[in-house]
Amino acid sequence: MDSWIWWLLAAVALGIPLVLTAMPEFAMFAIGAGAAAGAAALGAGVVLQFLVFVGVSVALLVLVRPVAYRLLQKGPEIRTGIDALPGASAVVQERVDAQGGRIKLNGEIWSARALNPGSVYEPGQQVDVVEIQGATALVV
Repeated sequence: MDSWIWWLLAAVALGIPLVLTAMPEFAMFAIGAGAAAGAAALGAGVVLQFLVFVGVSVALLVLVRPVAYRLLQKGPEIRTGIDALPGASAVVQERVDAQGGRIKLNGEIWSARALNPGSVYEPGQQVDVVEIQGATALVV
């Protein structure tokens, strides 16, 4: 059997733990084995095939792995809970000034204060939430 077939079998064998464990390192080794199979198909010797396998695998581990892990650890930029409220619009329910008031924010009634001490917002007026402090929304 030709050596390129053995390398392809190695690539498939390295793909199995990739599917079972979802560890991207196995994919990098499988790609290295695929590159070695290509070198073998072009007539390279066994030593060169092994060097291609090691070189491609190490290059992928050094260059691609850190980027892949950074992207996996980062996660989506989805804000939830009170972190999602700044920037939202609300409707004033009771007069809002520097001392307090009430707004309707995302279907819920919240206590609110005007961010600027001289500002006053009347019922029905639309305001924007700037910050949440405890259970109080600061609005402009």
